[in-house]
Amino acid sequence: MPAPVHAPTSRTREKITGDEEAAKELKLGEFQNVPTLTLSEARLLINAVMDHRKSQRKVEETETLIKTQDYLDVFARFKQKENIEAVERTLATRQELELFERAQLGSLCCETSEEAKTLIPSLEQKISDEDLQELLDDITKLRNFVE
Repeated sequence: MPAPVHAPTSRTREKITGDEEAAKELKLGEFQNVPTLTLSEARLLINAVMDHRKSQRKVEETETLIKTQDYLDVFARFKQKENIEAVERTLATRQELELFERAQLGSLCCETSEEAKTLIPSLEQKISDEDLQELLDDITKLRNFVE
C-alpha cells in the first residue's frame, strides 16, 4: 500500500520577477532611492490615517488592515512619535547608507554590528564595525530609556 500523499506544509516561493535583491550588493530596481519606512513609522502612519478616518466616519476596516495593525503593534520597536522621529534623525546622519538600509536598521534594532551586517549584508563595505556599533548603541539608548 503506497504512503498517503500529503499537501505541502508551506506555500511555494514566488519567483522574483524583477532584478530586486537585498544582499551584499543592493539591487532595488525601481525602488532604488524610494523613501522607506521603519515598522514603527508605518505603525504611526497607519494609526494616524485610521484615527482621521474614524473621526470622519469613513472607516472600512478590512481583515488585512486589522492583521497589519496587529503585526505592527507587535513588531514596531518604538511606539511614541518623539522616539520614532529621534531614531529617524539618528539614522539620517549616515548618508552613506541607502534609505532601505536605514529603515532596516530602525526596524530590526540589532544589538551588534556583526548581527546587523549578517541581516543586512549590503552594510559590509559601507560602514565600519565601530561606526555601525555606535549607531546601533544610539538607537538602543532611545529604545531603552524613553519607551
